[in-house]
Amino acid sequence: MAVEKGSKVKVDYEGTLEDGTVFDCSANHGAPLEFEVGAGHILPGFEEAILGKEAGDEAEVTLPPEEAYGEVSEQLVHVVPKDQIPIDRELEVDMVLAVSLPDGRQIPARITCVEEENVTPDMNHPLAGKTLKFKIKVVEI
Repeated sequence: MAVEKGSKVKVDYEGTLEDGTVFDCSANHGAPLEFEVGAGHILPGFEEAILGKEAGDEAEVTLPPEEAYGEVSEQLVHVVPKDQIPIDRELEVDMVLAVSLPDGRQIPARITCVEEENVTPDMNHPLAGKTLKFKIKVVEI
């Protein structure tokens, strides 16, 4: 049986940056990644790499930023007054805060600058602007 849209699959994977740095792998989660192909929960290029594959098959795919988490957007970086950040501890560069969106969802924002009265959170995905490489093995369909 080959992977097609609608298939429920389990895959082992390793995701690396162009310099070879591993940013994620299924081994870190203790189990293969399970998902339904075409359901929109996985990067489309990742899914396309396994279409037509069978259990035991492997694939490699390189996704440029526009096919992964997009380019870095300056519109997602804002300077805000410190007193608008509801946190009871000292703000630091690289600290990650949860930011609530109007629809109730929360997204992470990494602090990029802390000044006396202002703080700059960056709401871009941590992998925005990066080319991602994946090695994928179909474990089960």
